[in-house]
Amino acid sequence: MTVLVINSGSSSLKYAVVKPDSGKFLADGIVEQIGSAQMPDHDAALRAAFDELAAQGLHLDTLGLVAVGHRVVHGGKAFYRPTLVDEGLIAELDKWAPLAPLHNPPAVQGIEVARKLLPDLPHIAVFDTAFFHNLPAAAATYAIDHDLAERWHIRRYGFHGTSHQYVSQQAAAFLDRPYESVNQIVLHLGNGASASAIAGGRPVDTSMGLTPMEGLVMGTRSGDIDPGILMYLYRAAGMSVADIDTMLNRNSGVYGVGGENDFRKLRERIESGDETSQLAYDVYIHRLRKYVGGYLAVLGRTDVISFTAGVGENDPGVRRDAMAGLTGLGIKIDDALNAERSSEVRRISAPDSPVTVLVVPTNEELAIAQACAALV
Repeated sequence: MTVLVINSGSSSLKYAVVKPDSGKFLADGIVEQIGSAQMPDHDAALRAAFDELAAQGLHLDTLGLVAVGHRVVHGGKAFYRPTLVDEGLIAELDKWAPLAPLHNPPAVQGIEVARKLLPDLPHIAVFDTAFFHNLPAAAATYAIDHDLAERWHIRRYGFHGTSHQYVSQQAAAFLDRPYESVNQIVLHLGNGASASAIAGGRPVDTSMGLTPMEGLVMGTRSGDIDPGILMYLYRAAGMSVADIDTMLNRNSGVYGVGGENDFRKLRERIESGDETSQLAYDVYIHRLRKYVGGYLAVLGRTDVISFTAGVGENDPGVRRDAMAGLTGLGIKIDDALNAERSSEVRRISAPDSPVTVLVVPTNEELAIAQACAALV
């Protein structure tokens, strides 16, 4: 039994063929430069992925596929469980596109292409917002006009939920403790970045909100910002709503401050003495530490903090600087352990650190495949 997992972006398509029971990946890859002459659209990209699988001797009709799983970022209020795709669901996903403009439209394109190319398989949407669906009201509610919020479904939805759930479960397993007994902070640090506080297996707060723009400083997204800035730019700078939206989503964050959102290149520029790159990094770390401190207060007792995703798993400097000077809060990093590289779950905190700090590689594709297998 296998599941084909598809994650469609605006310019790339990731795919994986996964055995959900064993966790084994038969293949995975990415098709990039969608929209170029060589790869004009998602139809061409998915066909290219199938060609690559065939070149590896993996033919879709012989793999025992039981479903195609699609990562969908925003499910709104209605969709928080793995859901079979039909025309009604696609129409609903289109409605939520304004709240996830970088993610939902290409996801819908990928779903439509995959349904056309693989019409005999069930297609299942797995939502990034699902894990945070039942946030406590105090955490999910914005302090704006209540009737307006209800009418327009404005609340904190949270994102990267598949990753936060998977990583928190892996952390509890690593500690050999029941999931329901562990209080955790999960730091998903990639080009998109989010934090969560999880008390006894239940998320009680998360940094992303109505859209994936709130919270931590990200690669190209601003994270938290004074909303008065938006009105000021509209009135004083003459920027349109579309201009402001593009600025906040694509030209802000680490890239907006420092001109580079690849942390490897950013560090090279810092080491060469570039002050704007250093400032971008400092702003990034400062915001991250504020959220860690806030979630320590929200949880009251924290057992483990986990770093995950591209930056969290691979940049020991970010982990070191995010946790530096927090011994008074029970957090102490072991520099030698932090410097080690591994693809496995590993501890990077000192033996005498009251709070365990881990690096936990995320595996959203496996989590999506398992969700799909459970449904079918």
